[in-house]
Amino acid sequence: MNRKKSKTNTKIKLILIIALLLITTGCTTTLTDKDKKAVRNTETGQNLTKNIICQPTNKETIKLYNENGVKVDKLPKCEDFKINSGKYEGLWTSFFVKPLAFALIFFGKNIGNYAISLIILTLIIRLIAYPVTKKTAMQSELIKKAQPELDRLTKKYKDKTDTESMMRQQQEMLAIYKKYNINPMAGCLFSFLQLPLFIAFFEAVQRTPAIFEDKFLTLQLGTTPSVGIATSSWLAYGLLIILIGGTTYYSLKMNSSANMSDPTMKMMPTMMTVMLLLTGIFMPSGLGIYWVTSNVFTIVQNIIVKRSKEVNGKA
Repeated sequence: MNRKKSKTNTKIKLILIIALLLITTGCTTTLTDKDKKAVRNTETGQNLTKNIICQPTNKETIKLYNENGVKVDKLPKCEDFKINSGKYEGLWTSFFVKPLAFALIFFGKNIGNYAISLIILTLIIRLIAYPVTKKTAMQSELIKKAQPELDRLTKKYKDKTDTESMMRQQQEMLAIYKKYNINPMAGCLFSFLQLPLFIAFFEAVQRTPAIFEDKFLTLQLGTTPSVGIATSSWLAYGLLIILIGGTTYYSLKMNSSANMSDPTMKMMPTMMTVMLLLTGIFMPSGLGIYWVTSNVFTIVQNIIVKRSKEVNGKA
């Protein structure tokens, strides 16, 4: 009992710590003109960020910043940026955004391309988190194996709403979980950290000119697919949109452990994909590259887990 209470307290503390980080965030601020309208670089179609962390090099971008009250010459050059550069902006920026931007700049200037830097850093983070994400994928596969028994249990107690029957149903469900070695809470940590990680990558891309000014093939990393699709590079942006949607759907479907005989739950991966796709087309293309890379890693990881002895040995 004490162990369970201790685990619960640990999880609550973890949630409070992450909530505190989000509350103290130095969020991305959009650059606005004297009429409070977002300032856009007409060359790239990108709405500029006010609180950038280093100097841009694009002449049009520099002009727009200087005209709207941001003296870019006082900022460090991106290649000289360090984690402690600039003023203190809170725990979020200091411990998440700046270290992430520093790592992206480090790989980018050594490789010569910031899109490749985004891919490499995403893979490094996912590899570090692999022991945790593997548990999530494994639990998903074990629940799928247990699903027929869980369905029969639900059917057995379908019309029984008295307290005694509900308690027996709960006990029998726990017995099934034990049989298949299922722990519903296992591997939840990375799932909980995914949103902060996504936001950190978003801010790092938006606030680092070296990244959002760079190109990959014909993609401008700071330009959103919704804007890029209307340019001469529409094919590249269209392909990115397809990759965002396709990899998101497939990774969600592979991770789904819900009862697929339920029409509502069967539609869940599709509905979630549509929601995430609508969000993704209004995000910088650099963030789209991060998202696709992370999804591909998840798909490969799930294929490996599905074929593993740890899953196939349970029955």
